[in-house]
Amino acid sequence: MVTAIGLAAGYLLDEAFGDPSRGHPVAGFGRFAGFLEDRMYADSREAGARLVAVAVGSVVVGSATLTPPGSVGRAAATAAATWVALGGTSLCRVGDEVADALDAGDVDAARALVPSLCGRDPNSLDEDGIARAALESIAENTSDATVGPLFWGAVAGVPGVLAYRAVNTLDAMIGYRNERYRDFGWAAARLDDLANHLPARLAGAVIVAASGRPRRTLDAWRRDASAHPSPNAGVVEASFAGALGVQLGGRTVYPHGVEMRPALGRGPAPRPADLRAAVELSRRVQRTTAAVCVAGCLARAVLSRRSAG
Repeated sequence: MVTAIGLAAGYLLDEAFGDPSRGHPVAGFGRFAGFLEDRMYADSREAGARLVAVAVGSVVVGSATLTPPGSVGRAAATAAATWVALGGTSLCRVGDEVADALDAGDVDAARALVPSLCGRDPNSLDEDGIARAALESIAENTSDATVGPLFWGAVAGVPGVLAYRAVNTLDAMIGYRNERYRDFGWAAARLDDLANHLPARLAGAVIVAASGRPRRTLDAWRRDASAHPSPNAGVVEASFAGALGVQLGGRTVYPHGVEMRPALGRGPAPRPADLRAAVELSRRVQRTTAAVCVAGCLARAVLSRRSAG
């Protein structure tokens, strides 16, 4: 019951306010991880695994130790942890801003917003490329920034929420295939894959249910997801492509190089209207996931009481 209340309150805080504007704890964790990297870096998988163990272990131990013991304190801590771990509202706001800029013909303004969504080279993107990059980011981060934190919060409370966000942040920092991080970032990338395995499939199921086109969405998931280099991003991106009737994938330029991504979905390249539709679908998925996770916590509480009685 305490976890359900905390998750619901944290989700409502994110819907009302978005990310905290100053002193965001995730940014603080990023600085801590950067500090560790400066002192622990070596071009090996073992060194990267040690960094992950120290960084994530510190979050788990710290959150478990500092969570207040009473029901009110635990509910408040769960709400706070959920709020700072979620990023769905801010994600959708940026998606709307990109669509507004593209509709106004201001490609430079839209391009300037791309780094807020993903790590691609904005200077390499034209109008169609911006729309595709934004839509793919909204799809992937609907899972990473909302479904994942809510799922792990429902499973493991405050340590679950914060450990998941720590893993996801480390992957964003060092989980690359470039020369510096190919080995050092291996553990962060693999742990992120593991942490997102179930949340991504929950997200896919909710996308199917919320899409209004369940057969087409499910077909795209089954047909195309496995072609994506990420075992989890492929699920949500293919599902979004099927739901919206667009095709994602293609030439993708990152600072570390160019990747040719497989085609996901069948249809035309996304346009600003499709980006707006993706934002609305993301909001529906977020709300449905919050309801499912809260309901799961309540059902677990009822079953626990019955078994205890």
